[in-house]
Amino acid sequence: MNRSQRFKKWSFITIILTIMSFTAHSSLAQKQKVWLDSDTGNEMDDLYAIVRLLKDPSIDVVGLSSAHFNNPDLLVFEKWNAYNTEGLETMKDSQRLNELILKTMGMVSIPHPKGADRQIGRAWGGSEPRDSPAAQEIIKIAKSLPEGEKLDILTLGALTNIASAIIISPEILPKIRVYALGAKYDQNTRAWSKNEFNIRNDLNAFDYLLDLKELDFTVMPLETALPLKFDRDETYQKTDDSIPIEKILADRWREQNPQDRTRVMWDLALVQAYLLPEFSETLMVNSPPENKTFTIKIFSKIDNIAFMEDFWTILKL
Repeated sequence: MNRSQRFKKWSFITIILTIMSFTAHSSLAQKQKVWLDSDTGNEMDDLYAIVRLLKDPSIDVVGLSSAHFNNPDLLVFEKWNAYNTEGLETMKDSQRLNELILKTMGMVSIPHPKGADRQIGRAWGGSEPRDSPAAQEIIKIAKSLPEGEKLDILTLGALTNIASAIIISPEILPKIRVYALGAKYDQNTRAWSKNEFNIRNDLNAFDYLLDLKELDFTVMPLETALPLKFDRDETYQKTDDSIPIEKILADRWREQNPQDRTRVMWDLALVQAYLLPEFSETLMVNSPPENKTFTIKIFSKIDNIAFMEDFWTILKL
């Protein structure tokens, strides 16, 4: 091989390596940006959903915000789940757990701002926003995205933070997609019910989002999530207390719901349906008749076995 041939060979190899490097960096840069908004302090399944999302290598989690879970029971009962209701500040408890998870997983660099401490508007309705560090950070990230990119926002509780962000800065609408767990939808009768915990905690926010015809909005009704159930003893067996984040998950069940042999993993169902579209189905259905949009997308079916197997596999990575 003469000098000219060697030069051509190494030039070709250099070009190939450059293309491979560019492709690898492009692939990394193109990871979908995801924001998770969670009422983590409310029940145990939020923690499992957060950990699953944080462990996924295919996405870029750009934020974890805390949602309130204010509800009338806090005013009239001494206990809510395992909490004493006296002095309970629900958003702050969600924030505490979010920070614990991120610290335990070595991910405190992920933005984790506080959300609103109450619903938008007032008890009789309205759409006055509830500004918060979470709403402002969502706005900031959405506005920073280049043309053609979107921020996917997953909400596991009241929709206060995302609704407030849109009310404050409506220009982010084309830059976001929202996926929410909440409400009920009967696929046989095609009837909606808003008589559900997440929605009741900020009905104003849910109605506001359902009135936005420009919003890319997907809802997982409770009926769809219902099949995803974890067994208590199996969960204890599969979690390793010598691994800090797994101990946190098991302890959450031990402390919050030790009497329950099984638990529906509502929030995990939404996260898995988002991450594993091949194991879930969606439908376009009529919106509630009192709202301004004509149709809305729902998660209509999930493969609960695939979701469960995937969770335990990813947890051990």
